[in-house]
Amino acid sequence: MPDLDLASDQHIRTTLLNVHELVRQLNAHLGPTLVATLAGVRDRGLPLKWATTDGPTPRAEPERRLRMAHRVWGHLSSAENEHVARAWFIGANPRLGEESPVMKLREGDLPAVMNAAKAFMEGTDD
Repeated sequence: MPDLDLASDQHIRTTLLNVHELVRQLNAHLGPTLVATLAGVRDRGLPLKWATTDGPTPRAEPERRLRMAHRVWGHLSSAENEHVARAWFIGANPRLGEESPVMKLREGDLPAVMNAAKAFMEGTDD
């Protein structure tokens, strides 16, 4: 079962993080193409622009998706490692109707993605 303190700590870290730094981290771990996809934007160059300190910021809905992705990334990479976390984001997931978490984030199904991540970390992902 995920540590409640870890979940709370990751939520706090993500909430306090400047959106430019948050996107910079996601770009480093997932790549700007996947970040654009999960944010629900067509321009694959936007995540690179969002990651610059003086660059534009994402609109509210893409930012919600980005913050959820960052939270989930933090949980998974802490519980497993970065390679497992990346594979989890892009792979078909039985808890998500065999869709990838990236696509579910794009669709805005944030609770389903968090629940799937929790199940994976608890070892109940079947």
